[in-house]
Amino acid sequence: MPAPSIEPAVLERGVQDYLDLHRQPELSMAEWHTAQFIEERLDQLGVEHFRCAGTGVIGLQRRGPGPVVAFRADIDGLPIQEETGLSYASTATARAADGATVPVMHGCGHDSHVASALTAARCLARPEREWAGTVVWIFQPGEESGAGARALLEDGLWQRAPRPELVLGQHIGSFAAGQIRLAHGPVCAQADSWLVRIQGRQAHAARPHTGLDPIVQACATIMRLQAVVAREVDALQSAAVTVGTFQAGLKENIIPERAEFSLNIRTFDPLVRQRLLAAVRRVIRAEATASGAPDPELIELANWPALHNDPAATTRLERAFAAGWGDRLSLDPPSMGSEDFGLLAQAIDAPSVFWRYGGLSESQAAAQAAGQDVPSNHSPSFAPDPARSLATGAQAALTSLLSRLAR
Repeated sequence: MPAPSIEPAVLERGVQDYLDLHRQPELSMAEWHTAQFIEERLDQLGVEHFRCAGTGVIGLQRRGPGPVVAFRADIDGLPIQEETGLSYASTATARAADGATVPVMHGCGHDSHVASALTAARCLARPEREWAGTVVWIFQPGEESGAGARALLEDGLWQRAPRPELVLGQHIGSFAAGQIRLAHGPVCAQADSWLVRIQGRQAHAARPHTGLDPIVQACATIMRLQAVVAREVDALQSAAVTVGTFQAGLKENIIPERAEFSLNIRTFDPLVRQRLLAAVRRVIRAEATASGAPDPELIELANWPALHNDPAATTRLERAFAAGWGDRLSLDPPSMGSEDFGLLAQAIDAPSVFWRYGGLSESQAAAQAAGQDVPSNHSPSFAPDPARSLATGAQAALTSLLSRLAR
């Protein structure tokens, strides 16, 4: 069947939702305004809903007996200072977990995910749309922190909502709006995030021999970690080790008491992950020994499981997408990005499928095709085309749902 059409008035309403959400992003697990916004929109559609894990919203859109299908849209923003210059750019700030006030931006497109899901729900609510069954809309908090899917499950998601036969999800990508990319098999990598605290001994900068410099130790550790993937992981395997933050000291003439940095480690293969994590631990402790310092404290911040698309469900959905999108559908290679989406289906042993839809305007896509860099997810300049990306996301959501629910 062709990609389902969306009436201009419905699309316009969805774009307004997107703009409103973009102006008011919130950090992971603190999406209180966003949750209320979603509830108000579901109320307008007459869709039953309940809160889960504080800021998660679960909608139950029913139309008689039939299949049960779940659709997930994540809702949290990122601590990024927006630099798009758009009239609807975010100026929001929030208090981070460490107490600092930080800027907040929808720099990964979760505003588009929510608006696309709400637009699809509006289309399904129209009486002339023929379908039967139940859609479990999962508006999930805390995807960026890796806490959200687990929090929903711990708060009894599948004890409170009907268990679906299929769980669906999507993510906006930095390629042309109007396009869909679908992966067979591996979709996203396993990711582990750690905080490393290095203990030193404070001293005056004029008498460094009386102290134990944690900055020197931390820098040596970080530089050595850059060689772990290059020299301890098979070149035919995929892995990445990234240091994302580094903090130490308060004044230039004081050797500080402590330094800390955060690590993000990404792998696909479980054995590679096991070897890589062991190597990272070994390097961190060995550099401490070389510095005459105690073992650093290793704190797990978060972890995301690897994400795989179910083979049979993916093949079936690919046929539906191909009918609607033709040559605008392409195969997506595995991404080193991470997602907690898969946990929602794994918890009930249900199949799941996850895909990406394009968000770039025609001019952005042309610039990308010409070899120019275009801001992508997590960039302060990330700026999807509101109407074209929303139309793509909502149509993809509708196509996926109607492939199971259409009468």
